[in-house]
Amino acid sequence: MIRWRDPRVPPAAAAAAGAMAFAAALLTESPALVTGAVAGGVAALIAAASLLIASVKQAATHRPAAMGARWMGGGAIIWTAGVALRPFTESFVDSFADMFMLLGTVITASGALVAADRRFPARAALRHLTDAYLCAASLFLIGWMVALRHVYAETADAAVFTLVMLPPLVGLLVTFAVIPSVLTSRSSSWLLGLAGVGALAAMTVAGMATAVARLMDAEPQLWGVMLAPVAFLLLAAVPWGPRVKPANRPAVGHVVALVPLALVAVAAGTLLVHQAGGRTGPPVTGVVVLGVSVVLLLLVRLFVVSATNVRLRGLVKLSERQLRDLAESTGDVVFTCDYEGVVREIGAGVEVTYGYSQEELVGGSIFDYIHPEDVPGIQVAMRAMNLEEDNTAPGACLIACRVRAADGTWRPTESVATRRAGGEDLMLVTTRDVSDEEALRNQVAHLTFHDGVTGLPNRAYFEERTREVLSGRTANVAVIFLDLDGFTSVNDSVGHASGDYLLGQAARRLRGAVRADDTLARWGGDEFAVLVETGGDAQLAVDLAERLVRAVSQEPFRVADRDVALTASVGVAFAEDDVPAGDLMRNADVAMARSKELGGRRVEVFAAQMHADVMRRLELAADLQRALIEQQFAIEYQPVVDLATSRVTAVEALVRWWRGSVFVPPEQFLGAAEDTGLIVPLSEWILREACREVAAWRASSWDIGLSLNLSARQIMAPRFVETVEEALTESGLPASVLTLEVIEEMLVEDAEETIKRLSELRALGVRLAIDDFGTGYASLAFLRQLPVDMIKIDPSFVSGLGKDDTLTLLTRTIVRLGHDLGLIVVAEGIERPEQLELLKQMGCTRGQGFLVARPMAARGVDSLMRTSLTV
Repeated sequence: MIRWRDPRVPPAAAAAAGAMAFAAALLTESPALVTGAVAGGVAALIAAASLLIASVKQAATHRPAAMGARWMGGGAIIWTAGVALRPFTESFVDSFADMFMLLGTVITASGALVAADRRFPARAALRHLTDAYLCAASLFLIGWMVALRHVYAETADAAVFTLVMLPPLVGLLVTFAVIPSVLTSRSSSWLLGLAGVGALAAMTVAGMATAVARLMDAEPQLWGVMLAPVAFLLLAAVPWGPRVKPANRPAVGHVVALVPLALVAVAAGTLLVHQAGGRTGPPVTGVVVLGVSVVLLLLVRLFVVSATNVRLRGLVKLSERQLRDLAESTGDVVFTCDYEGVVREIGAGVEVTYGYSQEELVGGSIFDYIHPEDVPGIQVAMRAMNLEEDNTAPGACLIACRVRAADGTWRPTESVATRRAGGEDLMLVTTRDVSDEEALRNQVAHLTFHDGVTGLPNRAYFEERTREVLSGRTANVAVIFLDLDGFTSVNDSVGHASGDYLLGQAARRLRGAVRADDTLARWGGDEFAVLVETGGDAQLAVDLAERLVRAVSQEPFRVADRDVALTASVGVAFAEDDVPAGDLMRNADVAMARSKELGGRRVEVFAAQMHADVMRRLELAADLQRALIEQQFAIEYQPVVDLATSRVTAVEALVRWWRGSVFVPPEQFLGAAEDTGLIVPLSEWILREACREVAAWRASSWDIGLSLNLSARQIMAPRFVETVEEALTESGLPASVLTLEVIEEMLVEDAEETIKRLSELRALGVRLAIDDFGTGYASLAFLRQLPVDMIKIDPSFVSGLGKDDTLTLLTRTIVRLGHDLGLIVVAEGIERPEQLELLKQMGCTRGQGFLVARPMAARGVDSLMRTSLTV
């Protein structure tokens, strides 16, 4: 079933209407001229209507197609008028009908050009016109030799012959002028233009057949008058058919360019055959003039082509000279040589680049100046280019070799060799000296695998070298890691530049201690690594590690006009079967970390237990982070009592961790929390929770204080003081109720910054206490600098009361010192009644321990609010 909007309807309707018109014309048995007029008029009108309707529909989508359809539609209407007038104007030699038909032909040709959407410069348009003239003139000469000369002989008047033949000849010229543009078009409407060319050809052939019949005073053949109607019907159907995308057809352009010359050759051959047959007659002036014009036009074309060739040759030579000048201006050397390597010509730049004169090199062989190791490869490349000589593509190859300069040095070069155009068996070679680029590449490669501070191989080189050695290792391959103890303080005190200078000195000492076969590298920061590559006794690697420790610590380093004494922590790991390089280096690092934990200035050999400990610490750190997120921590409070009255005066907040149903002792996780930095958010949570609880107890009219332990990381946290102030504000706890405890070691390490932070806390009203008093070595000095409110006697002193006279004397001294300084003294770890009695006799006012009260949850403390503690 076909719908009315189906694109197949218009072509089908056009074909049906044309068929009915042809049938009607044939059934009437009218003369051929009348039949052609009826059929041609109907077909042309159908084509005009189809083209005009299609132009309206395509006006917005494809302007060239729409404009071309309009022009061809207008040409069809004008041609229809001429066809309709022809039967009634046969009395005129060159009738108005012929003028209308010629005008319609020209307009249709214009429409085909517009549809092809081709634009040419003036020179190209002139060439197309001359080609069209050659084609039309050649076809006329061929037709003259075959048939038209007989028609001319029967015509009474030469002027009549000329006037009658002129319209179809003009149509032939116009048709040939349009054909190249349409056939080589890449527009999407090229098929419409091609149909227009078909209509032009049909109109031209029909016009020629009618003109011949008119000159012979005969009725035109039916086939001649029916060509144009058929072509118009096809033209009417093309706009409604599928749009065919043009393809890239370069061969069509070449064929179109050869057609004029081929037709001229056929015309010349026909003329020679005619002359050889002896059928010559009196020369006809018009034919002779036409033949001469063809010859003259060919000569003009030949002259133009010759001039163009001369100009192109000049441009090619100019381009070669400019290319050579450009290459030499950039420092390249340009020369030509044959495929045997003999230099034919060379630029002046060779003297500047390599020190040779031009005369010295011309006529010699390039192989005399190329490194012998590079000659075979270059000869193979040149032979390959010579074998490809028949290839139309420009052969080229890139050659890298070493060239000997006049001073005898070998210069790395890069050359590009191409076949030289011009038919000679020569190569054009452009050579560049890449010595600077090669030196830069070597420098980059060195910097990639070497340390810029010490000059030693870097971590990347060490890792790659370790993998290479282990892939084919012998026995007892070992890796040694070394860390400079205390180097961080060097950077902080004298600056990073002086620190780098010290690293350079350390590298020189270490290089003098290792063997020539071993690989010493800077691993990063203040760490160095040694790969012991030679086999032998394992003790050799340990002895080397000991030498490295002595090399670092044997004498101080001189930095910034001062002596800096450093030690080294060293770890050794031995390669085992199938141990990857990464695991071996990790094991050495673990052993070095173990050495550092034990105080440094020692050598530790890796054991599997070390790695297990590291993994446990990592797992513990991960569990700590998860526990903080999932709130697995709880707080217990240990009461601090007045030893004289047994009244609870304060509680010390202690953190507890329940990993599921398993209790984890504080000594097992607090160190890991400190190392990973998780102690900061954990301590902040303890501070806020404890402040909130104690504030609630105080709101119930219970005068009780709070003690909290501080860690080193917590004190150095950026917002530590602000965090304490916010916790007090949020809970409503008075600052004087809160006591923060620090151990003596924290006052010694980074003392200036620590004392500054604690002084800021003291300014808020918070009280300060020194925990585990008596175990450090700088307590008395810092008691003078820092306004402390309380000291807490370490349990190690309390445990010896009544058993060890020395500890008893030291405890008595600490209590007396605290009283003399006006400080509150708290004894920790009270577990036996005799300890409690002795402390009371010494005058110690406060105490805590299992004998006094064990740590308890918050609800246990609530009961103390209603009862008194009895000792």
